Amino acid sequence: MTSDLPNAGDVRSELDALADPAAAAGMRRFFKTGPGEYGEGDVFLGLRVPQTRAVVRRFRDLPVGQARLLLDSDIHEHRLAGLLILVDRFARDPSARSAVLETYLDALRCGRVNNWDLVDASSDHIVGEWVCANPGDAGLLTTLVDDPDLWRRRAGLLATFAFVKRGEAEPTLTATERVLDDRRDLIQKAAGWMLREVGKRVDRTVLVDFLETHAAAMGRTALSYATEHLDAQERARLRAAR
Repeated sequence: MTSDLPNAGDVRSELDALADPAAAAGMRRFFKTGPGEYGEGDVFLGLRVPQTRAVVRRFRDLPVGQARLLLDSDIHEHRLAGLLILVDRFARDPSARSAVLETYLDALRCGRVNNWDLVDASSDHIVGEWVCANPGDAGLLTTLVDDPDLWRRRAGLLATFAFVKRGEAEPTLTATERVLDDRRDLIQKAAGWMLREVGKRVDRTVLVDFLETHAAAMGRTALSYATEHLDAQERARLRAAR
């Protein structure tokens, strides 16, 4: 007997029907899918994010296991849809949060959350929110940030955004300090972005004090992002510390 429950194949079919080959070509360039680039080999349908989100809204009750199947797809928008479904389930269903977290971490370990937009759309909403609610699992942030893999390390940094939104700076400061010597562009940007948010959302003085100590050791990109919203004179002074 055929089940009427939605499955990963249904989601894939709806996304595939919206494919735009011309847009996909532009996205391949934007997300650096060429040989040796960070998104090497990624495949795109050419959907705009609002299009993917519209499909996700129709499948928000997709079982967690089916969302995991979407993450095994070679197609970027399939994986994004799976992540957005997991994020929505985590937020709406406390009883599913442990399963969502484990599914997400498994996908990270398997290299299925493997571009910056995928990490940024999911990590603080799942990992960060979990650790905020379960402080005994704070070591998870350290494990991710200390992982040399580009996407797991970025996920650890972005997970601290959940704390920043609550007015807590320490997890971000600690995580950033652990990656000061990582000069990869997507780690530099993530670290600088999170520091900038500390200054905007928590306390500008906390940001400046951190930069007073660490600016000389920071990469140019991270420092530029972190100081973006400071006044011109202070920004120039801190950037000159390099």
